[in-house]
Amino acid sequence: MKMNLFWATLQFMTRLPVPEKWANGISFRQYWRGIPYFPVIGLIVGGGASLISLAISQSGGGMYIGAIGYALALALLTGGLHLDGLADTCDGIFSARQREKMLEIMRDSRMGTYGGLGLIFCIYFKVLAVAELSYHPPLYFLALLTCAPIVGRTAVVLLMYAQRDARENKGMGSCYIGKITLPATVLTLLGGSVLVMILGDWQGLTAMMVTLLVVYGLSLYFNYHLGGQTGDTLGAAIEVGEVIFLLAMIWQ
Repeated sequence: MKMNLFWATLQFMTRLPVPEKWANGISFRQYWRGIPYFPVIGLIVGGGASLISLAISQSGGGMYIGAIGYALALALLTGGLHLDGLADTCDGIFSARQREKMLEIMRDSRMGTYGGLGLIFCIYFKVLAVAELSYHPPLYFLALLTCAPIVGRTAVVLLMYAQRDARENKGMGSCYIGKITLPATVLTLLGGSVLVMILGDWQGLTAMMVTLLVVYGLSLYFNYHLGGQTGDTLGAAIEVGEVIFLLAMIWQ
């Protein structure tokens, strides 16, 4: 059952070809139990994207093309799931409407101006940060790029534990928001911290702590404006977490 839960979580969070039979027996309502696997999912996604980036830059593509390759690989490996959440969240939050209208805008499948700007700046900062970090030795550079998705998927638990769902008609995020237990939250944070410490040393861990603080502040901001969290705000938190971690590594 534990491995089935891992495969179900990987299948939900990525576009990797996971055979259906490997995730048999896991219903949507049980997905919250897979939270401790989030850092491992980040390790897989980040490892794949960072290898692609390093391969491009080392084969003559240059640091900027390698950085673009990294951002593109992350989007393809996740099916743009979290980027979509970021765009919807920006459209809703920056509309400056009442709470109900914000949530309605976030549910609209069409992307608005603020959503487009959110995606542009997210990818722009991600690409520039990766290019800036490329002066590190190849193996450490590879490790840092792997850490960013780990940190993003670890930090998102702060928008799930002891939180309320902002929607009456529950969305995809409802299987996580307010469902996860304290032990699962601690285990996720601990697992992510250990992986980052192994890969990124104390510098990586320091950047992770900065990211956790920013994402927690983001959770308070969403609570104030939306009255809780949604699946879109979870996706936004993951994307923001990746960017903040990379920027924090530059500033050290």
